[in-house]
Amino acid sequence: MNIIEFFKAVFLGIVEGITEWLPISSTGHMILVDEFIKLDVSHEFKDFFLVVIQLGAILAVVVLYWNKLWPFYIRPVSKKTQMAISKQPAAVRGFMTFIEKFCDKDKWMLWFKILVACLPTIVIALPFNDVIEEKFNNYVVVAIALIVYGVIFIFIENYNKKRRPTCRSLQDMSFKTAFLIGVFQVLSVIPGTSRSGSTIIGGILVGTSRTVAAEFTFFLAIPVMVGASLLKLVKFGFAFTASEVMILITGMVVAFIVSILAIKFLMGYIKKHDFKAFGWYRIVLGILVLGYFFGKNLLA
Repeated sequence: MNIIEFFKAVFLGIVEGITEWLPISSTGHMILVDEFIKLDVSHEFKDFFLVVIQLGAILAVVVLYWNKLWPFYIRPVSKKTQMAISKQPAAVRGFMTFIEKFCDKDKWMLWFKILVACLPTIVIALPFNDVIEEKFNNYVVVAIALIVYGVIFIFIENYNKKRRPTCRSLQDMSFKTAFLIGVFQVLSVIPGTSRSGSTIIGGILVGTSRTVAAEFTFFLAIPVMVGASLLKLVKFGFAFTASEVMILITGMVVAFIVSILAIKFLMGYIKKHDFKAFGWYRIVLGILVLGYFFGKNLLA
């Protein structure tokens, strides 16, 4: 890998790390950046890279929220609980002892909610993933999605001013709420929509606080992005050149570092502000994208 390709991978990692978590569409930005900064790789590897680089961003969530996500620990079992378990059938006692001694029930419930929220994407969006990539990965769709969801963000924040969230913690979130947020996530299959943006909008509409909506969005990204990366890996195969491996590692490491900063920024920002600024950013960017490409086509 030459120095030029290294700096391209670094820049793409920065873009991914920022846009994956802010509700401004990472896929849309990566498609647009590719117009100006093209990696010197095959088309197949580039498609693979633009998805798998997200694993670096996902790792940032795992590191930052490890204490909220890791569902195992070791603790002593009280005598009262031991007595209750001893009255159970032999086949059940071992399982219940394991649960009481090693499992954090609240965190397991969180993971079950995350899996429930993933179901709509698996059932509705996954079967059409290849068709969507083929038909909608273009600047017109990206620009329109940026503008439309920018308007939606502003509208929802105005609508939400006089409402009080009914869900202020992840423990309070019901399975129904998690599923409804997952339904909104399906909208993010359209490039330019933003996975984090659609799920945050969904969370706010179904009654979560901005903080809960953002955190659940982060956690929901883990199985979604890992699954998408595995599908790309199976499709692409394992035939990497040394240069491609270095490009991928560079992009993922940079995306990881930048994601930590972006997540911390967003969580601090939403404690004092709403999402309107991101809505206006999307609208302005969408208009600029349409203007640039229309002008380019006219001059071609």
